[in-house]
Amino acid sequence: MGVGVSGWRLARAVAQTGQLGVVSGTALDVTLARRLQLGDPGGHVHRALAGFPVPEIAERVVGRYFVPGGSGAGVPYRPIPRVGLRHNRLRDELTVVANYVEVMLAKEGHTGLVGINYLEKIQMATPAAVYGAMLADVDYVLMGAGIPAEIPRLLDDLTAHRPTEISVTVAGAEDTRHSVGLDPERLLGRRLPTVRRPRLLAIVSSHVLAAYLARSPQTRPDGFVLESPVAGGHSAPPRGQMRLDAVGEPVYGPRDEANTAKVAALELPFWLAGGYGTPDGLARARAAGAAGVQVGSAFALCRESGLDPQLRRLLLRRIAQGDLTVRNDPRASPTGFPFKVADLPGTLSDPDVYAARPRLCDLGYLRVPYTRPDGAIGYRCPAEPIETYIRKGRPEEETADRLCLCNGLLAAIGLAQHRADGYAEPALVTLGQDVGFLDGLPEDHSAEDVVNRILLGAPA
Repeated sequence: MGVGVSGWRLARAVAQTGQLGVVSGTALDVTLARRLQLGDPGGHVHRALAGFPVPEIAERVVGRYFVPGGSGAGVPYRPIPRVGLRHNRLRDELTVVANYVEVMLAKEGHTGLVGINYLEKIQMATPAAVYGAMLADVDYVLMGAGIPAEIPRLLDDLTAHRPTEISVTVAGAEDTRHSVGLDPERLLGRRLPTVRRPRLLAIVSSHVLAAYLARSPQTRPDGFVLESPVAGGHSAPPRGQMRLDAVGEPVYGPRDEANTAKVAALELPFWLAGGYGTPDGLARARAAGAAGVQVGSAFALCRESGLDPQLRRLLLRRIAQGDLTVRNDPRASPTGFPFKVADLPGTLSDPDVYAARPRLCDLGYLRVPYTRPDGAIGYRCPAEPIETYIRKGRPEEETADRLCLCNGLLAAIGLAQHRADGYAEPALVTLGQDVGFLDGLPEDHSAEDVVNRILLGAPA
């Protein structure tokens, strides 16, 4: 769920109910660095790092970013190394440590199951991020927004602490394979702890992709999350040529409906997501052969959510009043995938706020590597300054209406960057389009309330 919305507190609360609590693995490196610069409120990061297998690495990360007492309101956060194809030890250390901390805190004090969710689109961060989560004994890895065909092998290699790599898509380099990897021994030295291989759930939107992944032991996950177009965040574009309806949203048809019977025939467990976060949704999912449901938005608005409290209260109030629109915006995300945007005044979805924001790409998680005319590798993002993007060989129309998801989603959890000139990044909120999940929940609900309501009347 976005960046940090499904943080360790929420995942821990869900896991304590006997369900699978999942932390968002997106941008955990910058999230950890900024929390340390705020003084590590509550001392949670320091407590988690007390068990990191190589104390010197944890000490280096803390030494680079920790500000005792916090850096103060309005002080710009220190930048971190951006993801890229070149090996960068400082980046790997921060990524490994950040994923370790988030999973370790989510697993603290109970015996429930904890998973971590990654985006295939952010390929260049994946090996180090997954390894950090495995060092903290993560139970499940969930991967969506792409085709996670190489992740089973990655998990096998990292379980054995073998050097490993995954392919990275580089625009204009169709005949050349590029990759990014991790050598656990090179990173940690010879103090390699025993790690357990987590199970892999591939997040897909079609039975065709599920069948493709299940066809071979090399690509087969341990199960699937079958996501409908109304689910929050990114969704797969419609099959065939994209058509827009009267309000500018992608039109989905019968070809975009996953055949649950064909997924069930693969004999791997699957969960349904997107509009299933109710007792009726669970019953429909179980009737279709699913093991259960994946729920996002109801948890995003619960007390344990990582959303900024003021934003969370505003969203709850507007939903209760029937005054919240969540658009499936075909242009918002630099990835080119449709992305759910909650229309809220004062956030990046507000046209005036969007127009006033200086365009820049300083975090770069959604940058695309490409081959320059001289053969070197460059990086570009449709949300960066228009003239910069054009100079990198792409047309201006690709920049229209693009939102900076990286900065906007960090601002939504209270970690907005403040520029040297005093400008503060505005928030961006994503939710699922089906907001009926609030029916029957208390006004200020908890994660446990969500679980209890969904399981109401369900078989043991």
